[in-house]
Amino acid sequence: MEAQERVEKLLAELIEKVDVLIRVTGIQVGGDQSTTERARLLKMAGIDNQTIADILNTSVRTVRVLTSNLRRKRS
Repeated sequence: MEAQERVEKLLAELIEKVDVLIRVTGIQVGGDQSTTERARLLKMAGIDNQTIADILNTSVRTVRVLTSNLRRKRS
């Protein structure tokens, strides 16, 4: 069981580090662009609304509105 616990701990640490990398990269995306454009770019990259909200320092509701408006514009 000890080996399994080590593996689980390593996986948890890896997930945490990947999350940090996603956020750091997300912060760099479109740094000179509007929040709407940055949300769109991050959404196109497949990042979920909660992570986008964390990156943009806004609420999930705001991200939903921004991405919803973008979907309507495409139609």
